[in-house]
Amino acid sequence: MVGDRVGLTVDGGVNCALADVPQAASTLERRGYGGCWTAEVNHDPFLPLALAAEHTSSIELGTGIAVAFARSPMTVANVGWDLQGYSRGRFLLGLGSQIQPHIENRFSMPWSRPVRRMREFIAALQAIWTCWRDGGALRFEGDFYTHKLMTPMFVPEPHEYGFPKMFVAAVGDAMTELSAQVCAGLVGHAFTTRRYLLEVTEPAVRRGLERAGRDRGEFELAFPVMVVTGGDDDQMAAAAVRARKQIAFYASTPAYRRVLELHGWGDLQPELRQLSLRGEWDAMADRIDETMLAEIAVVAPVAELAAAIRERCAGVIDRVTIGLPPQLSEDTVKAVLAELHQ
Repeated sequence: MVGDRVGLTVDGGVNCALADVPQAASTLERRGYGGCWTAEVNHDPFLPLALAAEHTSSIELGTGIAVAFARSPMTVANVGWDLQGYSRGRFLLGLGSQIQPHIENRFSMPWSRPVRRMREFIAALQAIWTCWRDGGALRFEGDFYTHKLMTPMFVPEPHEYGFPKMFVAAVGDAMTELSAQVCAGLVGHAFTTRRYLLEVTEPAVRRGLERAGRDRGEFELAFPVMVVTGGDDDQMAAAAVRARKQIAFYASTPAYRRVLELHGWGDLQPELRQLSLRGEWDAMADRIDETMLAEIAVVAPVAELAAAIRERCAGVIDRVTIGLPPQLSEDTVKAVLAELHQ
């Protein structure tokens, strides 16, 4: 058990080319992962999950995340309905707002009031799915989205698996509270610390749950955790280098400065930002000291890894996504996962 609530669900990811998804997803299931997530980075987040559903039987399948504001609620409703049916009820719809420059300049979509927009996006999804399930009229009118046309030709075939569980990505208080009010869970960001979770995230979750009259047991905090591990000193050192580069990249982004400020590291963010603009990636990684590395990543040799991850998650994280080094044998991975599930 994790803390005093629920058992820890350990997930993995399949952020790879479509041709590699069947093997990657089936491997996750065989090794004992409970969930398989995709991220909207360099591939579409939905297409891989159709393949993952075909080549697995029990593992949950989630988007972690799909960018909501790059899409219409209707298009997300369609793909969510289909993946939920095809996976036989295993689909988890994780949505995120992204940030304004990406929405406007990468996706060429409108940006405004992200928390209110996300609340309305989720309500629109519920209205569309309810229309398809119950056969009533579609009458959704909001400030950002309007859906008032649904003829029988556009209603998908029914299935018995209900609506997908919805998760929202959140860092700030307002979006975190929203997720607790209207969703099954929150998808967190790897650039966080246990202290930030306990002092910032968890209180915001509880405020949202209280407003909605919900219990903490009805809600999941799902977080990816960076792992620095290996079977010997050389492997540990190589993993630490990779983690420092990743942490430095995230730390250079203003959106995550609040995590740094909680620990007294706020002045590092503009310094890293300037280094990133000059392309000095190695110099950025050098600014991440041992203390910061240990606060953000779980640093432990393989033999101690499961205990260290459980300690990081205890009492606050319900679902953890980890990426274990490819050089670890399958038996070693299975042993780590088995210990985590105890």
